[in-house]
Amino acid sequence: WEPNKPLVIEEIEVAPPQADEVRIKIVATAVCHTDLYHLLESKHKDGFPTVLGHEAAGIVESVGPGVTEFQPGDKVIPLFLAQCRECRFCKSPKTNQCEQAWTRVNQEQMAGVESRFTCKGKRIHQFTATSTFSEYTVINQIAVAKIHPDAPLDKVCLLGCGICTGYGAAVNTAKVEPGSTCAVFG
Repeated sequence: WEPNKPLVIEEIEVAPPQADEVRIKIVATAVCHTDLYHLLESKHKDGFPTVLGHEAAGIVESVGPGVTEFQPGDKVIPLFLAQCRECRFCKSPKTNQCEQAWTRVNQEQMAGVESRFTCKGKRIHQFTATSTFSEYTVINQIAVAKIHPDAPLDKVCLLGCGICTGYGAAVNTAKVEPGSTCAVFG
């Protein structure tokens, strides 16, 4: 359980959700370069052991006290770039870097509480506050987006990172707009 070592599959315990948290059964997840970077190149040695993954889709299994927007059975996408809708960044039309969510990601834990994962009695870090390579994960409700009940989870799982970062690069950096000519590689 350390950088530059092979991934392992382990039986872990995932605690029930606490206040403002949602427990999700992950149905589909994708592998992103960020996961590989953390595993192979990260200098952040105390971020191990960890459950990687941040691009996924799943079904709400249970909710903690204070959760009103989600209920068991809802289809959802975990968000590593969450939106509290209240901080100065969420209220700004120029950025999507939520102050509350960024603090959670940088701490490699959920805000003010320990990770909901344990394995063999040892606490497991929560990667980007999502950890979608687990069958179940527990995420703060501001980092969950409800999607249409008919959405194909094996397709929409890419919306959590790959689609939104590609779209953001095209629209915000390259300034692609209707009528533009551009090439897409990859």
